[in-house]
This record gives sequence, C-alpha cells and structure tokens, in this order.
Amino acid sequence: MTKPILITGGAGFIGSNLADRLAGEGHDVRVYDALSRPGTERNLAWLQANHGARIDFVHADIRDEPTLAAAAADAKAVFHLAAQVAVTTSMVDPVADFAINIAGTLHLLEALRRRGDGTPLIFASTNKVYGDLADLSFDLEGDAYVPADANVRAHGIGEARPLDFHTPYGCSKGAADQYVLDYARSFGVPAAVLRMSCIYGHRQMGTEDQGWVAHFLIRALEGKPITLYGDGHQVRDILDVSNAVDAYVRAWQRIDAVRGRAFNLGGGPANAVSLRQLLGHIGELTGREVDVTYADWRAGDQRYFVADTRAAEAALGLAPKVDWRHGVAELARWLAGERRRNLPIPATARAGAVA
Repeated sequence: MTKPILITGGAGFIGSNLADRLAGEGHDVRVYDALSRPGTERNLAWLQANHGARIDFVHADIRDEPTLAAAAADAKAVFHLAAQVAVTTSMVDPVADFAINIAGTLHLLEALRRRGDGTPLIFASTNKVYGDLADLSFDLEGDAYVPADANVRAHGIGEARPLDFHTPYGCSKGAADQYVLDYARSFGVPAAVLRMSCIYGHRQMGTEDQGWVAHFLIRALEGKPITLYGDGHQVRDILDVSNAVDAYVRAWQRIDAVRGRAFNLGGGPANAVSLRQLLGHIGELTGREVDVTYADWRAGDQRYFVADTRAAEAALGLAPKVDWRHGVAELARWLAGERRRNLPIPATARAGAVA
C-alpha cells in the first residue's frame, strides 16, 4: 500500500496548492483540515475533482490529538500548515491560539517521535518570529519605508536576526518554530522550518486579518473601500504561491541536507512593495482608483519586512521568483473569474482592511 503525504491545513490556501502539486506528481495526499476558514470547502472540492482517490480527506481539528496521531501514523512525509493565522484573533483568544499553534504542533511532533522511523516534517512558520524590528531605522522614500542600514536594504532580514516574539500569535508560532527545530536536535526528527513572508496567489480568499493581497483585490473588484492600518508606507516582500510550494517540496526532497534548519521564505528585495504601491498597481489593473481610508497601527505591525532569501535559495535550489506585478495581475484574473462564475466570496472577506 502506498503511503500518503500528510498535509495539515491541506484545504487552506497554501495547503491546497501544495496538495495539488504533490497529487499531480503521483503522490497520495492526506488532507487534514477542520474546514473552519472560508473557502476551504471549495478548495477541498477542487482537489477531489482534480485528483479523485489520490486525495484522502480527514475532517478534524489539529487539537484532536488521537485523530492527528492516526493521520500521521503511516505518512511518508508531513507538511504542517494548520494554524491559527491571525494576530488579531490571537489578541482576542490567546488560549485557543496557544492550543492550536503550540499544542497542536507538539502533538504532531510527538506522534512522529514515537514512530521513530525518520518521517520528515516541514513546518510553516512566519516572519513574525522576528518581532516588530523597532531597533532598525527606516527612511521614507516616495511611498515606501526603506532601511537605513545598507546591508538590510540590499538583502533584507536574515535568519541570524534575533528572535523577538510579539503578540500571542508571534509567541505561539515562534514557540512552535523552536519546538520543531529542537525535536530535530534532541530527538532526531528530520524537520525543517520555513519562515514565510506574505504569500499570495490562486485559491487565496483574503480577509482583513490574513491574506491581505487577495483581500485588497477582492475589495477593489467589488468597488468597495479598503482601510489601511498605519500609514500605508509599510513594506512587505510578497511571494507567489507557486514559488512557496516549490520551496516546501524541495525542503522535503532535501531534508537530509537541511534538517534542523530554519529558512526565510519570501519575495526578497526584488518583490518588496509598500501597501500604497500595491494599491496603485491594483488601480491600474481594475481601471479605477481604489477608495482608501486609514486607521491606527495594530499590535505587532512591522513598518518593514523583507526576507533575505539567499540561504533558502542556496540550500533548496529555488527557481526564480514570479515578479510581483505579474503575479498580482494573475491573481486578479483568477478572482475575477471566480466572480464571473457567481461563486460567493466568503463573508469574512468583506469586512474592512489589512496589514
């Protein structure tokens, strides 16, 4: 019997794209998902329609330890993407954030440790582990903040940056990140960590709390206003989901070489864009200026985050990144196609704003 690849959060945005890639390459894929986020049921149906019996679906919460252990019992590899993903939600319910992001990850690691057969795990972490970068100085050039430090400006934030957890979400994802690395060190679990910047692309239904590139596009396509938290000059390096999926697959394929390591995964300096610059591009794509309002900065907001991706590129042999202008235009076309087919955009994607 062929062993499946387990993807926790496999019906989510990145998870469904990863499942599609792996199933398309002939792997059996076990999608483990609570279907709690808008759009996940649609993603699951898409996967099942495209890949049939190659998709084995487990409808369960990451906090369900016995079901999680059973799902991991025969997996040949595990991609752990299931998480509570929003800073704002973690501020409202930090206990649930802890249970999902820390306890859920620990239960999964324990299941693999008990197996003791070297099943690899790739963990989806976040750039929030580096905190708000308040010690860095930034200059305002045009519509974007840029680092005063020439090396950071040229390359971005590297993995040597000290960890500095802010907000319950930063604490929970950061703790899980460190648990994964320590299980590789202490127990020999072949695991690696990808600390992601802002990923965007097909099958993303963004909300004001997470998935802001798609959220901006959805609001603009509907002719509705967008609220920016902060001044809109904050900069992120955005990465097309196809590049992210490739990094996950290559980390698995090269796990013997990269086990116990954490890599920054983002668009890098070439795909760094401020919120105002992105909205200008969206206005060009839609043919009308985007209606924007402003609100106060939110907890843990970074004025700038651009990942130094040189370590990942060298260790994983990554392909060139999709240019953000092309990738955003492709996402706009996909979202417009969803609207033409009268597929409803989830209600939670209709509330205010982002980033």
